[in-house]
Amino acid sequence: MKKIIVIGCPGSGKSTFSRALQAETGIPLFYLDMMYWNADKTKADKAVFLDRLANVLQKDEWIIDGNYGSTMEQRLRACDTVFFLDYPVEVCLNGIRERRGRERPDMPWVETDEEDPEFLAFVKNFNEQSRPAILELLKRYPDKNAIVFSDRKEADDYLIRLQR
Repeated sequence: MKKIIVIGCPGSGKSTFSRALQAETGIPLFYLDMMYWNADKTKADKAVFLDRLANVLQKDEWIIDGNYGSTMEQRLRACDTVFFLDYPVEVCLNGIRERRGRERPDMPWVETDEEDPEFLAFVKNFNEQSRPAILELLKRYPDKNAIVFSDRKEADDYLIRLQR
């Protein structure tokens, strides 16, 4: 396990899991949101984003936290291990509520207390719209070590087992 992607619905706890995984393995952690977004809430130019990602992918070891469907297959081809936090929508919505107003190492700004209706609609529709494509990609790459967690306890238990 040297090249890892952590994917799942926004609010599922990808970044929290990734930080804990990094702490246990010592593998460098990279956040797609930090590659994609600028501090002023504008998007990086697509070529800049892809260049940043390419620089990470050529490293010997990495954990990449984030979905970004446009680069999912590229990252899946390059990785050896996938962690898919496949949680119910309500768990993810609660995760989003809990992180509002907090400084986070995975985002270049602090999310406000305002709800973004477009973002919440994406989260609410994730399991119907994004999840099937993720599952299909995982089927296409059976050589990858794909670990799917259906709740936070499974992910926490996995991290505890790593400590042993």
